[in-house]
Amino acid sequence: MECSTIMAVLIDKRTDAAPKVQEILTDNGCIIETRLGLHESVDQCSEEGLILLTLCGSQEEIDELQAELEKVHRVKVDTMQLSFSE
Repeated sequence: MECSTIMAVLIDKRTDAAPKVQEILTDNGCIIETRLGLHESVDQCSEEGLILLTLCGSQEEIDELQAELEKVHRVKVDTMQLSFSE
């Protein structure tokens, strides 16, 4: 299966939303190939965080993950499809 979907998860208030987001990501771990978490500052722990995911799953599974994440207060989700041609 191709891993051609990138999902960006923006968490506006990490201390409030992170536990629920982590639970959702764990429940959907079988379709997550890569996970990268970023936040603004290392010396001052920022409340805003960004998680980038490479997903390997059906469109239905990806849509379900996105819908679950979007139900979490102060969480925004966007996706993009990669298509590399030779």
